[in-house]
Amino acid sequence: MSNKIRKAVFPVAGFGTRFLPATKAMPKELLPIVDKPLIQYAAEEAIAAGIDTLIFVTGRNKRAIEDHFDANNELETMLRAKGKEAQAEMVRNIIPAGVECIFVRQAEQLGLGHAVLCAERAVGGDPFAVLLADDFLTDYEPGVTADLVQAFAASGKSQLSVMEVDGPDISKYGVVVPSVSGAGIAGLVEKPTASEAPSNLASIGRYVLTPDLFDTLRGLRAGSGGEIQLADAINIHAQSGSVEMVRLNGQRFDCGSVAGFMAASTHEFASRGFC
Repeated sequence: MSNKIRKAVFPVAGFGTRFLPATKAMPKELLPIVDKPLIQYAAEEAIAAGIDTLIFVTGRNKRAIEDHFDANNELETMLRAKGKEAQAEMVRNIIPAGVECIFVRQAEQLGLGHAVLCAERAVGGDPFAVLLADDFLTDYEPGVTADLVQAFAASGKSQLSVMEVDGPDISKYGVVVPSVSGAGIAGLVEKPTASEAPSNLASIGRYVLTPDLFDTLRGLRAGSGGEIQLADAINIHAQSGSVEMVRLNGQRFDCGSVAGFMAASTHEFASRGFC
């Protein structure tokens, strides 16, 4: 197995119900943070980490995501005819040359683990990254995924991005059981109560995973709602000593909520000097 990460999986099949009615016809992942869709920030983060194959796990009514990352020659031609060269180049370079996009359909929404499993054929036998676009991560370059890729290259073990969360909010996350030394983790507990949390280190939506995780996902028994959870598979691998963590540098915004989305937009607007 190569230690180079060339592929990234983006689970984007969800309905985005917390953003209705805006997401009735538009994928939540295309809602803009200032002037760029949420999913594009995640794609750019993956590309900055050296990834050149982007695998989007989509669902019904998500065709607009494919259109966003596709070429639009008519739009480019129109912009150039009007002398808008900078905008034409922006449209052309949404996906740089040499980067491939693959779209896979998740026919039923059966959990994050199932969404990742849908990408197995496209991933093949290679290690891969997983990026959840709802987690908007900012404030440093080249980004969180690059940190995970670097850590994986050094150890060959799966990597989780984690951040410190104190108080009752820890119950919203998968929480790391730290190992006795180093960056290793001994387990991952999904959404414990604050009093039962094994640490204040919460797993967030960036991962680098080894391909043997697919076998583990296939062997999981579906839980509540018939869902297969990625955290359960990671927990099994962590118990065998094959998972490490990398602490988040920078800031995270939960764009799965309206409040988090607005906070991310305000932060990005200010960081670009618009106010």
